[in-house]
Amino acid sequence: MEALLNPHFPFDPSLATGESPAYWVGPRHLAGDDGRLYDAVADSLSDLGWTSLTVVRGRREPDELPEDHQVLRSTVLHISPRALRWAQWVLPDEPFHLGGLPVAWQVSARSDASSPLADWSAYFTPNVPGEVIADFLLAVDGCGQPTALPAGPEIVLDAVTAHGWFRDADQPHGAAMHPTFTARLALAEVPPLIQDADSRALTVEADDAGARAWQAWAEPSEGASYLWAASFSASVPHGLVAAFASSLSSSAPVIRRVLPENTWDQLLCAPADSAGPAGTSTL
Repeated sequence: MEALLNPHFPFDPSLATGESPAYWVGPRHLAGDDGRLYDAVADSLSDLGWTSLTVVRGRREPDELPEDHQVLRSTVLHISPRALRWAQWVLPDEPFHLGGLPVAWQVSARSDASSPLADWSAYFTPNVPGEVIADFLLAVDGCGQPTALPAGPEIVLDAVTAHGWFRDADQPHGAAMHPTFTARLALAEVPPLIQDADSRALTVEADDAGARAWQAWAEPSEGASYLWAASFSASVPHGLVAAFASSLSSSAPVIRRVLPENTWDQLLCAPADSAGPAGTSTL
């Protein structure tokens, strides 16, 4: 559930019939996606020169009249100029779930444009801040070879600890969390249906531990439903996950007009017509 930010501030009659006012909001991992996760990411991909294609599918029942045929789902596929990277908006396409939430964006990369299969994939549910996915995609687009970066897992943990997160005492080399315990990033077993070129992801026996890769999620309060979840397959380079982690943990506020209802009491807001990022020390 999302709601306008207006209840937090005195009502302005001049805005009664117009667009909801904008506010600087932090921390960003609890700020949601502003109800425009597709637009925020698609605009960034357009700026990078990626091509977009709309894929429309439907289902026809036996003996169905043509006028009764309905389109059931549509997805949008964004492809990088060299066709080594792509991002797909899959929310309308009956996606699988992470942490009880449907996947909204799937990002994939391959080392050879002639291969039909992705070397790795990353998945993001609604309410992952669009700025964070955009920063991840900027890193994916900017690296020469999106499937081969030499950095180790420490670079991911260093990215969040540099912004005040701390390492899990039980997994100091594999997990970190926000000081309020509302978000976590960990090397953990990969959930089902995550696509990866590593054959081990497809050959795990029932009693064996599966492949491990970076997983992230936000839980506004202990035992509550997740606000969002993100999953990276085992072959996603640590350097790219670090770009996601750095953006997610950044102390810089983000602009929002709507917020997730279950994070209101944990967020700080300032009108966007105030000093802006350079003057939001109160956040």
